[in-house]
Amino acid sequence: MMTVVQFEERAAGGDKRIGIARLNSEKSLNALSLPMIQLLLPQLKAWAEDDGIACVWLEGAGEKAFCAGGDIVAMYNAMREQPGELVDDVAEFFGQEYRLDYAIHTFPKPFIVWGDGIVMGGGMGLMNGGSHRIVTERSLLAMPEITIGLYPDVGATHFLNQMPKGCGLFLGLTGAHMNASDALFLKLADHFVASSAKQEVLDALSAVTWGDTASLNREKVSDVLNAQGDRDSKLRPAAQVEPNHALIQSLTDGDEVTTVVNAITGLETEDKWLGRAAKTLARGCPMTAHIVWNQLHVGKDLSLADCFRLETTLSAQCAARGDFAEGIRALLIDKDKQPKWQHASVADVAAEDVDAFFTSPWSAGEHPLADL
Repeated sequence: MMTVVQFEERAAGGDKRIGIARLNSEKSLNALSLPMIQLLLPQLKAWAEDDGIACVWLEGAGEKAFCAGGDIVAMYNAMREQPGELVDDVAEFFGQEYRLDYAIHTFPKPFIVWGDGIVMGGGMGLMNGGSHRIVTERSLLAMPEITIGLYPDVGATHFLNQMPKGCGLFLGLTGAHMNASDALFLKLADHFVASSAKQEVLDALSAVTWGDTASLNREKVSDVLNAQGDRDSKLRPAAQVEPNHALIQSLTDGDEVTTVVNAITGLETEDKWLGRAAKTLARGCPMTAHIVWNQLHVGKDLSLADCFRLETTLSAQCAARGDFAEGIRALLIDKDKQPKWQHASVADVAAEDVDAFFTSPWSAGEHPLADL
């Protein structure tokens, strides 16, 4: 029987070991499932408490993807059985996923993420908590939730707000794809390394003389990755976001979401990246656009834990009252790519309908992430 997460420990200098975790579902592009989460959480806790573990390395099996998202087909089946209700299985998945993301964000030792290949949705959540986030010439990142009636979750309330002005809103609304150079500019990654150099990097980390001070160990990881990055820098792809940053700021400068959406979808451009982004938004879920707008405004002043608590509420409501099931149906079940959204346009969404998504179905003490 296939083990959906593989764990190993590699001997390193200073009588230490490197903990390696590998998402092992190549067929699904390492889509994050509940069994994966339930294996990762206790192992990360054990490694955090083990004085012999110097750092942790997280990767995906194969060469196509680190992690292409969450296992949303399983959630679709649960939502179909309980239409219009708070679906316990869906709330459980999101609650555990965000708990895992938070554990990575707060991990007490260097946490290295090999973000090679596709990194989307749930994969972005795993990657963004790392202390050392590596991208390669094959990396393809996105938060494409507007295409399925969800919204950018897995901590995006926090990390989209950390981006250069306007970029978080633009990317949340359009689901635009990003390459390695974009990820570095947007603060989604820390280091560029050639995809062919993974073993070389692991060998270099194994040769490090590790100590017991986490901050110094993080510096040692940075030294290894910076040295490799200098050698591989010629492989970095041409940037897509940074050259368009001024335009992105202008497009997202409106004082309400309808204004911004109209500006982006009305853009006339020969730039293929911008054009694709505009078309994705035009076809996307109108309610998602409102959620993105509001989550970024609300999230500016929230702690990381509160961001994850907010997202658990939003995700549960997307399953119970939103377009999430319809978006999955159109994209992955029937594959007709013709979702029938509840609203015809962004302008048709009423404020009270949006407010309902931000209303927790749990009391403060009963919230699944109350203890974060």
